Amino acid sequence: MHLIARFAPLLGLAICLSCTSKTDTSKTETTGADTTATTTTSTKKKVIVFFGNSLAAGYGLENTADAFPNRIGARIDSLGLPYRVVNAGLSGETTAGGRSRVGWVLRQAADIFVLELGGNDGLRGIPLKSSRENLQAIIDTVRLKNPAAQVVIAGMQIPPNLGKAYTTEFRGIFKELADKNKAVLIPFLLENVGGDPKLNQADGIHPNVEGHRIVAENVWKIIGPMVQKEL
Repeated sequence: MHLIARFAPLLGLAICLSCTSKTDTSKTETTGADTTATTTTSTKKKVIVFFGNSLAAGYGLENTADAFPNRIGARIDSLGLPYRVVNAGLSGETTAGGRSRVGWVLRQAADIFVLELGGNDGLRGIPLKSSRENLQAIIDTVRLKNPAAQVVIAGMQIPPNLGKAYTTEFRGIFKELADKNKAVLIPFLLENVGGDPKLNQADGIHPNVEGHRIVAENVWKIIGPMVQKEL
């Protein structure tokens, strides 16, 4: 669906994705599937890091187990795949914040690194040159610390209120970086969810439980074949 048509109902909500709270920002960054990974066997599992903002963190959900990264972790567990998920989502995170935080997150090894940042930059109208440089710096850090890691970039789109030129360039950044870095691209993380009131919370931006289920399916279409090679 065309970007403007998809996001027209959201024009008055331009900065909601950057909403955060003390509760959200103080949450542990290793939630969901990772919290049970304490046995000797689990330490041998490969690691998938979801590095993102409130979408990955499950902002507004009653149970963060419903957040799409944790749903991915639960599916991996149910299939008996040799992976565990680390949910490093942080509500309100920008690409600049992610750039400063990524080194700390990567104190542990990552075999698959899912980069889900940029939405807050777009909604705040941050210069795209800065966003692009920050995302590239994050990818560079991943490759430096984990040269064999597979990088997955989650594509994002924003409402058209900042103008066609900005929104078009913003949308293109993710594919541009994926191509440049030979990374895997999720074309649009919120495909079939963004702009649908039935699949989002009252703010019109953050997915509800059913919305996260669909987002998890969008991600699984990309991640699934990567991890199922282990079967």
